[in-house]
This record gives sequence, structure tokens and C-alpha cells, in this order.
Amino acid sequence: MTKLLLSVHVLAAILAIGPIAVAASMFPRYTRTPASEDGEALQTAKVLHRICRGYTLVGIAVPVFGVATGAQLGVLTDAWLLVSIVLTAAAAALLALAVLPGQQRLLAGPDKAGAARLAMVTGVFNLLWAVVVVLMIVRPGSTTGA
Repeated sequence: MTKLLLSVHVLAAILAIGPIAVAASMFPRYTRTPASEDGEALQTAKVLHRICRGYTLVGIAVPVFGVATGAQLGVLTDAWLLVSIVLTAAAAALLALAVLPGQQRLLAGPDKAGAARLAMVTGVFNLLWAVVVVLMIVRPGSTTGA
């Protein structure tokens, strides 16, 4: 059962968080030009925003199966997992409270400063996930020798 849970957790992370990270990173580039000048860029931005919104719902599976896997392995109280949970919650909050609303604002009208700010916030979002991935691989204090 542990292998199944871990497999679903990793697959969900790759298939849900990966597309959000890529689409959110690409989004600001397509909102720096006024829509009247480049309608194709606006359409691309709308698609990227839709990808981020849609995969956010699927991404809920990542922490759900992560906690289930941690419970199965008996590591829910390990510091590395607790830090990972906090960072995952921070990334989710950043996505829900800053990235998605920022994208929505930029779709309403171009704003170079807003696009730059969104690019920075998206970078922080991606950095949080990178740290979580490293913690999942290294697992400080693990007895597996990793």
C-alpha cells in the first residue's frame, strides 16, 4: 500500500505541480503588451491562466497523498516532513492568494509593474516547491541512507 500511495503522490506532483509551475512562469511575459497590440498574446495568457486554475484543483491530490504516505511510513512527526507540509501550505496560499488573482488582474489590463511583481511571486512559488522536492529526496535524519 505504501508503494501505491507514494507512486500516486509523486505522479500527482509531477503531473499537477509541474504544469502550474511552467504555465505560471510563462504567464507574465504574455501580459506585458496591450491586448489591442497583440491579441494572440492575450489569448495565450488566458490559456495559461486556465491551466493554472485547472491544475490547482488536481494539485490538491499532492498533499493528500503525501500525508497518507507519511502516515503509512510513520514519519508524520519527522521535522523534514513537517517543514515540507508548512512549505506546501505556503506555496498553496501563495498560489491561491497572489498568483491566480494576479493573473486575473493582468488579464483585465496590461501592467508592466504588475507583470514583474507576478513574475517574482511566481518565482517564490516555484522556489518553495523546489525546496519541498529537495526535502523529500534528502529527508534529513532518514534511516534509509539517502
